[in-house]
Amino acid sequence: MPRLLKAVRPLLAVLIVTGCSTSSGETGAAQTDEWITLFDGSSVDQWRGFGQDSFPDGWEIVDGALTRVNRGGDILSREQFGNFELVLEWKVEEGGNSGIFFRATEEAEGTWRTAPEMQVLDDERHPDGQNPLTSAGSNYGLYAPSEDVVRPAGEWNEAKILADSAHVEFWLNGTKVVEYELWSEEWEEKVANTKFVETPLYGRAHVGHIGLQDHGDVVSYRNIRVRRLP
Repeated sequence: MPRLLKAVRPLLAVLIVTGCSTSSGETGAAQTDEWITLFDGSSVDQWRGFGQDSFPDGWEIVDGALTRVNRGGDILSREQFGNFELVLEWKVEEGGNSGIFFRATEEAEGTWRTAPEMQVLDDERHPDGQNPLTSAGSNYGLYAPSEDVVRPAGEWNEAKILADSAHVEFWLNGTKVVEYELWSEEWEEKVANTKFVETPLYGRAHVGHIGLQDHGDVVSYRNIRVRRLP
């Protein structure tokens, strides 16, 4: 075997092994990083009404945003998600109130009875904004946001919910504002001191729908995407 080939042969083996490892890693990342578009500004096919198979008339697409314009009830994603990362943008009109639910089921009368909620709110004008536990970005009634980073009514806010088994994070406008562990001793104590103590299914599901709340006010959502986590 020529001397030069003998010299480079070990290097070639390292490159081959490294290349295979990188390729495998990229494939795994692609599988877990695949984003699912729940709303692209033009179609509501991924959504339906709570307890319904159809999409309610009270929600419409307005200027590319999924908007609650009249009474229509909460809406749910047709697909269900267990471990996931959800990103979207929201804005409310003055005094507006809404919420983003996750792992919602239809085993009780009302989305809020089963699903934890990221509060969507005009903190400045709505009474709930006076209490950190019910202010924008909170896990409604249980965990207050660590910082006040919500933007004024009429402006778009960027939100993210990460749910990985029991671990939950809420992000608002680039800041992690809430972090907790479902079903932990701390969580159980907080639930016991809220109205959710009377709703035994609250927060218990490991898999469920993404939900958007109709709280009687005009609210808009756009650029809704989710990806499943391992």
